[in-house]
Amino acid sequence: MITRAYIGLGSNLDAPVEQLRSALQALDQVEDTRLVAASGLYTSDSLSPGQPRYTNAVAALDTALPPLALLDALQAIENNQGRVRKERWGPRTLDLDILLFGDQVLDEPRLKVPHYHMHARPFVLYPLAELVPADFRLADGRALAQLLDDCPFVGLERL
Repeated sequence: MITRAYIGLGSNLDAPVEQLRSALQALDQVEDTRLVAASGLYTSDSLSPGQPRYTNAVAALDTALPPLALLDALQAIENNQGRVRKERWGPRTLDLDILLFGDQVLDEPRLKVPHYHMHARPFVLYPLAELVPADFRLADGRALAQLLDDCPFVGLERL
């Protein structure tokens, strides 16, 4: 069974635009997975003070992998691109998050889907909106249009 998954990409270290481009190529190489589309790139301030600006995007994947296997593949890509997990919310070469996984709502110790903070992150919502229909709803029933209304395009710059 093929599932459409949406992946958030972010980087604020070591040439972030190149990190995201490399990550998109790596996503297309994941076993039993195909990169369907990618949003434009956006820059935004870090959620933590004193860090460099982030570059973000969202990718749409069609995958036959189960959610945790996809998560493992994403973490392998992060590690291959130099991700070091020292501190929560710290700077990073690459961050890959499963935002949505088909119509599933998941609450696993390692994975919460829909992503638990995406409703408050314009750097996730606006790129996602490029890839889905205007009337798109998350698996938990929330309308993307309403989330966009509640989360203004502030502090974002489209590259």
